[in-house]
Amino acid sequence: MLRTILVPIDGSSHAEKALSIAAQLARASSAILHLLYVTELPDDAGMLAGTTGQPLTEARRRELAETGETGEPQAHGVLDRARQAVELSGLEVMETIREGKPADTILREAEAIGVDAIVMGSRGMSDLKGMAVGSVSHQVAHSAGCTVITVT
Repeated sequence: MLRTILVPIDGSSHAEKALSIAAQLARASSAILHLLYVTELPDDAGMLAGTTGQPLTEARRRELAETGETGEPQAHGVLDRARQAVELSGLEVMETIREGKPADTILREAEAIGVDAIVMGSRGMSDLKGMAVGSVSHQVAHSAGCTVITVT
């Protein structure tokens, strides 16, 4: 029986489908849904994601945080849209926003919460980067210590 389910949300249609499946599972088992949005700051591989590709220095990290470019306002918008797209009434839903590399952050959060399952989209918003370095869902599925359900 599932007690806690982690659902990474990135604004993609696959993530919304994953949330819909997770909501059905949560209803059937009275599980708590944990929605996770990961803000990924540009890094040395940024050219693959369409950014400058410059190394992220501590000074640049502070600049992004001061200007609000870290994605937190965007994160709240993405989470709000996901909540509106899927019927979640009657479910206990928690939201978390974290910063880091998506796969690593999802795995860390799953372990910290002690989730029974991760339900996630097979493809997210960064498909081009995923083709080059491996998809987030693939990385999570191969490293998670819990059940991972990938939704297409």
